[in-house]
Amino acid sequence: MTKLVVLITGVLGGIGKATAQLFHREGWYVVGVDQGSMADSAVEIDRFFQADVADVLAWEEIAQKLTPELGRVDALVNNAALQVCKPLVETTPKEWDRVMAVNVRSVYLGVRQLYPLMKSQGGAIVNVSSVHAIATSGNIAAYAASKGAMLALTRALAIELASNHIRVNAVLPGAVDTPMLHSGLSRGHLQGDNMLDLVEQLGSKHVMGRVGQPQEIAQAIYFLADHSRSSFMTGQGLVVDGGATCRLSTE
Repeated sequence: MTKLVVLITGVLGGIGKATAQLFHREGWYVVGVDQGSMADSAVEIDRFFQADVADVLAWEEIAQKLTPELGRVDALVNNAALQVCKPLVETTPKEWDRVMAVNVRSVYLGVRQLYPLMKSQGGAIVNVSSVHAIATSGNIAAYAASKGAMLALTRALAIELASNHIRVNAVLPGAVDTPMLHSGLSRGHLQGDNMLDLVEQLGSKHVMGRVGQPQEIAQAIYFLADHSRSSFMTGQGLVVDGGATCRLSTE
């Protein structure tokens, strides 16, 4: 394998698709993992695994197949995510555990299984966290807690993996125009029921006057994965939120 290899989880989601397309255009070999099916998804992926990223056996199978096929992974993008929009006291233990499994356990499992494919040549791990790790809102506690854990795990991994020349950083997206955002707008913190109007309302609350696009987050992910662009960055969280967290809530 002469191309650099990237593995992206949650590859069929909004940010996942945009990220896969960007890496593909840049000449990388793209391995995608998602619980969904590729059947109805137009996305440029060289090797696809339909799998639950919270399942240890699924990761073992992925690593076992990639080792003889490719022999290396140069970048791991932990993008898979699950959001539950409920007050904490109404969130069931099953829902809480599933959010933590998809958003945090999957990072642990992926890094643990792919480490042997990264340690010889080094590389980069990019964890897609969220602005909810640093500033959040009501009725999204499980998601916020999981994204905060992902940010803390990013720092811990950066320390542990530095000796193998593996950089670990996180991207913290704000509101991005994806199916997950649309689903989250059902929390009732905005007025109305027309999705386009809700997205526009939300965008107007940003310093930049709009929500982000998946391609913009993909660019940030690629920046952190590409050694030539971010070689002296590790253990950091890059906020990409249209200025949402820089304005005082009391303004």
